[in-house]
Amino acid sequence: MKVLVLNCGSSSIKYQLYDADDQVVLTDGLVSRIGEDPAIPDHGRALELILEALVAPDTGVVKSLSEVSAVGHRTVHGGSYFTAPVLIDAEVIAKMEEHAPLAPLHNPPILLGIKESLRVLPGIPQVAVFDTAFHTTIPARAHLYALPYEFYTDHGVRRYGFHGNSFQYVSRRVDSLLGGLSPDSKVVIAHLGNGASIAAIKGGTSVDTSMGLTPLEGLVMGTRPGDVDPGVILYLMRELGLGDKDVDRILNKESGLLGVSGVGNDMRDVLAGAEAGDERCRLAIEVYAYRLKKYVGAYAAAMGGLDVLVFTAGIGENSPEIRAAACEGLGFLGIELDPEANSTTRGVEREIGSRNSRVRVMVVPTDESRLIAEETIALVKGV
Repeated sequence: MKVLVLNCGSSSIKYQLYDADDQVVLTDGLVSRIGEDPAIPDHGRALELILEALVAPDTGVVKSLSEVSAVGHRTVHGGSYFTAPVLIDAEVIAKMEEHAPLAPLHNPPILLGIKESLRVLPGIPQVAVFDTAFHTTIPARAHLYALPYEFYTDHGVRRYGFHGNSFQYVSRRVDSLLGGLSPDSKVVIAHLGNGASIAAIKGGTSVDTSMGLTPLEGLVMGTRPGDVDPGVILYLMRELGLGDKDVDRILNKESGLLGVSGVGNDMRDVLAGAEAGDERCRLAIEVYAYRLKKYVGAYAAAMGGLDVLVFTAGIGENSPEIRAAACEGLGFLGIELDPEANSTTRGVEREIGSRNSRVRVMVVPTDESRLIAEETIALVKGV
């Protein structure tokens, strides 16, 4: 059984063809500059190019598109309505359109990609796998904001959380690597990429996470600030005459590592700047690591302890400096790194805690596409 996994952005489509029988990725790739390149005017043409590549006589990986049994779509925001993967039909699309305002940067292009995929691949089961679904188990005390209650009941204002596909995949890998976790296991996973969030997972179930109604809350990110006093925004709107579009641009595209360092949103560039003596880069790293450290401590307190701390995604998997900075001073929680194991681990599954560490500290590369493929297969086979 072969599954095509699609991740549609506003001007790009990432794809992967997964062979479930052999559990291997047959091919993957990216179509970018959609709407900018005259040869790729829209998502429909981008999908046609992907399908042409899959069956190309010399370089393709399948002889016919009939070999593709299902399509899995990475879908960001399912609100409270979608708590598990679903087969896509007109009703599902209508509900997703209702939830589009909750993720205005993500859901509209995903919906566009889904509609075009249904057009170019008619008759093939298509599944939406939601980033928010894994976090629907978070209890009310953690997902409810202390705002007027009708904002929650009438408008769905609550913590939803994101990166759920990553957290689900990594938590399964941790369970497998450690030979099975107890029903009361307490795991914290830090997904550190350009977008970053952290989750508290108890007994394999998400009980808290740092992103909220939108992907803006929580950790410092590449261009997003994470936690910020809402009064700051009101103050700047009054003092500088900013409108809602200005605020949206500042919060989503001009803050985070970029805003503090002035160098860019790539942690590698910020680390290089700090190494060269750039004070703002050094400060950006300190702010980043301090916020991360606070969340680790908070989630240990919320769960009543900590058994495993896991780093994943681009920065988490490849930056020994950030892992070390985040764990510094957490010996009182039982976290102690092995400096050699930490410094030599880049993008591979490995434990990096010292022999004396009471908490298992691990690096586990994420694979959201594989998770989407597996969830798609499970749903299609179960129908």
